[in-house]
Amino acid sequence: MRRNQPRRLSFFQVGVIAIVLLLLVTYFGFTKAVPFRHHYTIGAMFKTANNIKPGSAVRIAGVNVGKVTEVKLLHPDDPAAEVKMRLDKKALPLHADATFKIRPRIFLEGNFFVDIQPGTPSAPTTGDGHVFAVNQTSSPVQLDQITTALPSFTRRDLQRLLQELSTGLSHGGATGYNRSIRYWEPAYRNGSMVSDATLGKAEHDLSGYIKNAGQVARALDREPPQLQSLVADLNTTAHAFAVRDVQLEQAIGELPRTLAAGLPALRELNDSFPSVRRFVSDFRPATRSSGPAIDATLPLVRQVRGLVSRPELRGLVGDLRPTVPDLARLNKSTVPLYQQVSLASNCQNDVILPWSHDKIEDPTFAATGPVYQESTKPLPGLAGESRSGDANGQWFRVLLTGGQYAYPMGNGQFLFNGRPIEGVNPPMPSARPPLRPDVPCETQSAPDLRTNPLPPPPGRRVQGSSSPAAVAYREKAMQDAVKWLRRQIDKTGESDQLRAEDTPLRPGELSHLSGLGKLGHFKAKVAKGR
Repeated sequence: MRRNQPRRLSFFQVGVIAIVLLLLVTYFGFTKAVPFRHHYTIGAMFKTANNIKPGSAVRIAGVNVGKVTEVKLLHPDDPAAEVKMRLDKKALPLHADATFKIRPRIFLEGNFFVDIQPGTPSAPTTGDGHVFAVNQTSSPVQLDQITTALPSFTRRDLQRLLQELSTGLSHGGATGYNRSIRYWEPAYRNGSMVSDATLGKAEHDLSGYIKNAGQVARALDREPPQLQSLVADLNTTAHAFAVRDVQLEQAIGELPRTLAAGLPALRELNDSFPSVRRFVSDFRPATRSSGPAIDATLPLVRQVRGLVSRPELRGLVGDLRPTVPDLARLNKSTVPLYQQVSLASNCQNDVILPWSHDKIEDPTFAATGPVYQESTKPLPGLAGESRSGDANGQWFRVLLTGGQYAYPMGNGQFLFNGRPIEGVNPPMPSARPPLRPDVPCETQSAPDLRTNPLPPPPGRRVQGSSSPAAVAYREKAMQDAVKWLRRQIDKTGESDQLRAEDTPLRPGELSHLSGLGKLGHFKAKVAKGR
């Protein structure tokens, strides 16, 4: 062998190189990945893995961006699994609201792949190793699930549903459905508010509600016949609505007006809640103190219980047995009486009471109060006059005076007044109001106190005669009146306190008359001849 001849590889070296190349080709052929290179991995929780296995494709918009590396069942008896995926750089970024769906590659099922929706740009991006929750994943519906979900009775119900839907959309139903679309937005908005309100205010409000709802569900489950009867009755109710569809349509037509009237009432009710809360807060001390009050009434309750016991009641019934028939007859005979009492009460409430709160309108003599106040003002004077009497009867003190204005009253009689009469109010009615005993009082209108004053009656101003005969006549009448009055004072025994004079009072002496109403406490000290 020559020295300059190139050295050949040994068979062993050629074999090693061939094995390495074969391994590389096999690795790249099956993994299609560059070794010793970091890959972006994520996980997603699925309710069921649905034949997803390691190596299944991961796609975004139909483009392969990775593959499934591991499918890990959470529990042997549960189809839920965690699917781990390795993604390429072109799959990034993934946002926190990304969704994952397991889809079949062909219609008749076979290979499955994971379809990723990367999420919205406004959501934060996720990092390596992030695991997406189960509410962001979904699995395909298997063909056997469709066939088992539609047995014969379900298909019949579905056919009936489609027939009823067709009937409902015909004869203007579709038009009404289209018109209802504009109400969906406020309905869904208000529905979302209600759904948000179901969460409650405290931390465990919703969980407490679900717990109590579970108790209700268990109570319903304990009585299957009653639950079945409830469903049957609900079907009967729905059938009754279906039979009365015209009346139901009319009632629904009245619903907007009902809601228009009900919403203000609900607002007022909502406004009243603060005062109700204050009332509840103020009522709590009384509620707390009701415990001792109830304890204090327990002895009374025990005594009352003994009173209504059988031995006591027998004696009471025996004592009442002669009285009960009379009470029954009395009760029957008082029916006409209470009918009249009812009529009188209605008349008092509907006619007399409003009239007593009315006010007399008189521009000349203005009333200072309603009728029930004005009508009682003469009573003190009448009460004072009632004391002026003896065995011979009642007598009253009056003050007589003449006047410069004369008004004829007929039959040769005249009314003299010191000032001219300005009018007549209230005027004398032209006829007496009709009396209808057969008409209930409460149906009649209250008396009308408004009046139109009449003009004054015809009269004239007169001058007293100054002839000697007239003057002498008036002087003699004055002396006779004074003598008679003095005799009356002597008879009463009040001559040391009262005396009669024939001279007119002066303006400064008018205040002495205020004591005449308190006879026995008045001292007249007017000099003789004044």
